[in-house]
Amino acid sequence: MGRHTKLSVNINKFATIRNARGGNNPDLIQVAKDCEAFGAEGITVHPRPDERHVRKADVYALKEIVTTEFNIEGYPSPEFISLIHDIKPEQVTLVPDPPDALTSNAGWDTIKYEDYLKSIIEDLKKSAGRVSIFLEANPDLLSTAKSTGADRIELYTEPYAIQYASDKTSAISPFKETAKLAGELGLGVNAGHDLSLENLNFLTSQLPELQEVSIGHALVCDALYHGLQNTIQMYLSELDTMPR
Repeated sequence: MGRHTKLSVNINKFATIRNARGGNNPDLIQVAKDCEAFGAEGITVHPRPDERHVRKADVYALKEIVTTEFNIEGYPSPEFISLIHDIKPEQVTLVPDPPDALTSNAGWDTIKYEDYLKSIIEDLKKSAGRVSIFLEANPDLLSTAKSTGADRIELYTEPYAIQYASDKTSAISPFKETAKLAGELGLGVNAGHDLSLENLNFLTSQLPELQEVSIGHALVCDALYHGLQNTIQMYLSELDTMPR
């Protein structure tokens, strides 16, 4: 039995579909319950101030039913920090993007924001079981990431996903280096952004430090063709650490 990387399903896109028509179809609470029943080992949400997908009310409702790991992503605004203190999730993932960003597209500059993050993380740890910070694959950022008090980093994997088809060896190289050093420093390693059935297994097999991936957009798209239960099982299969 090899190492197992956990799958956390980001359910933002299900909320986007619901919000497009109003009403409650699909029912986000039922979706979260089903994801867990189908094998997901965590539920991830990223509530934004404009509530264009997951809403604040959803976060409170999800807190009552999530039985695996509840991971809340967001920019550490006063409103977000207050929400974390109310919900007390198993994990909070801090992202540096401003509230109006379409999606998270950069990691923290932990050198520039070391003191700021240290203060935020110290506060959040009063309520969150674990704090992770969104980080680009750059070993130079890790010593200050560690000094902020973060428990884990979440590697921003869009650059890997973009380069994967043309040169997966080069694509993975900075991630291997960053994950290895993170492990040596005692930082846990998560990953997320543009991970898919195409590129997930190689990432997992090459990063022995990888503990968890958060996947939303690609998984929801695949579920349109394969069904949600089957899709989650397909992703869990790709998280098998044996390379294909």
